Amino acid sequence: MRVQMKARNFDLSPEIRDYAEAKLSRLSKQLAEGTTVEVELAEETKHAQHTVVATVFAKGSTLRATESTSDMRASIDKVVADLERQVVTYREKRRLERRRRTEHHGV
Repeated sequence: MRVQMKARNFDLSPEIRDYAEAKLSRLSKQLAEGTTVEVELAEETKHAQHTVVATVFAKGSTLRATESTSDMRASIDKVVADLERQVVTYREKRRLERRRRTEHHGV
């Protein structure tokens, strides 16, 4: 799994980068080797919100999660939880679709 990080309106510290990569590493067990994950971290000064947008470019579909909270680490945690749920659904669909394409009752 390849992770790309972008920061908007603030400097991305190594601590936040390491924290996000550690949390996203849990997804690597369920995704294929060449999967790309793009994470955009943004900080709004007006409302003191930290927004995290994560996009997983999986084979056949794109999974996306967005969260905004007052703490960057909490936003990362929520995004990873959302993506884990979406990846499980994605894997189930991929597993069941093969069965759908087979011939039924020898016809």
